Amino acid sequence: MPELPDITVYVERLEALLAAHALQGIRLASPFLLRTVDPPLDSFSGKTVTGVLRRGKRVVFAFAGGSRLALHLMVAGRLHWKAAGAPIPKGNGLMAMDFAGGSLILTESGTKKRAALFAFPDQAALEAKFPVGLEPLEAGLPEFAARLRSENHTLKRALTDPRLFSGIGNSYSDEILHKARLSPVMLTGKMGDAEIAALHAATREVLSYWTEALRAETGDGFPEKVTAFRKGMAVHGRYGQPCPVCGSPVQRIRYAENETNYCPTCQTGGKLLADRALSSLLKKDWPRSLEDMEKMLARHKETIAGG
Repeated sequence: MPELPDITVYVERLEALLAAHALQGIRLASPFLLRTVDPPLDSFSGKTVTGVLRRGKRVVFAFAGGSRLALHLMVAGRLHWKAAGAPIPKGNGLMAMDFAGGSLILTESGTKKRAALFAFPDQAALEAKFPVGLEPLEAGLPEFAARLRSENHTLKRALTDPRLFSGIGNSYSDEILHKARLSPVMLTGKMGDAEIAALHAATREVLSYWTEALRAETGDGFPEKVTAFRKGMAVHGRYGQPCPVCGSPVQRIRYAENETNYCPTCQTGGKLLADRALSSLLKKDWPRSLEDMEKMLARHKETIAGG
């Protein structure tokens, strides 16, 4: 799912392309994309874009008169800037927003179509529908600490909860926790001041670094390579590969359609966190540390070699 760095670059490039330009019309290839009925979508035709904003993980188009369109890309939605009147791709194309200078095309890969478009009469209606958490790049340490301690959750859940923090998802939370050297399952209620300060600094550093990196990659073009798995990430999407800090193999916790990646040496004192699927299968044989895992793998290799 595109997160704060990706959405920020989308918004900046769309602002440069669309601000002060009139929307000629919207073409929907999938009626299920639109989740509201008032105001009607055709009422936006002819209105001038006054700005493009980020609200959490949503791209918001502001129009003259105050009306808003909010687009949530979800996991697999992606935006593309094409020539004016470009056709909507068959299969994965959902929508086109047409302007005199080009067309903004929305696609979504996969069979589950989750991307969503919402229309609002004004900013107040948008904010009422989609309240957001603290902006992590704007919050000072006291504000960050207060929000983190407002509820007792695991760090992974707290960082990715949109009611607590705005724009952080599965990918960058892994990177933030690795940078801070903190376990994804540490409870926020048990964090000391030094740990919270480390997390605050890591959050700002990771999100700022990747936002700047994506800006440099995009330049004056349009971000066409938005992905949750990027070269240069420390742990996210790198299961089994060496941690760039200590060389230990990156581990994972799998749940539903997501997984958390972490370094046991850097983040959990060498302890392996229980993977729900594997730990339920192995039960008491589940390795509790990297050393135990290496011994288990060695025994497995010996068994195979012995026939």
